[in-house]
Amino acid sequence: MAKVVQFIKESYEEMTQKVTWPTWGELQNSAVLVLVASAIIALVVLAMDKGSNYILETFYNSLSN
Repeated sequence: MAKVVQFIKESYEEMTQKVTWPTWGELQNSAVLVLVASAIIALVVLAMDKGSNYILETFYNSLSN
């Protein structure tokens, strides 16, 4: 049990004394960057999905005619 208490104390000290936390502005900038990157990736995946769907439908329609 003493090791668990020591671990918690050391963890608290590290989080409060040694970790460099971002400022509110830096945090907002990072959040906007993640949001924009996620939107771009989603659009790329959507385009790939629609493109492959179009190609496969065209291929299967050509076989049935």
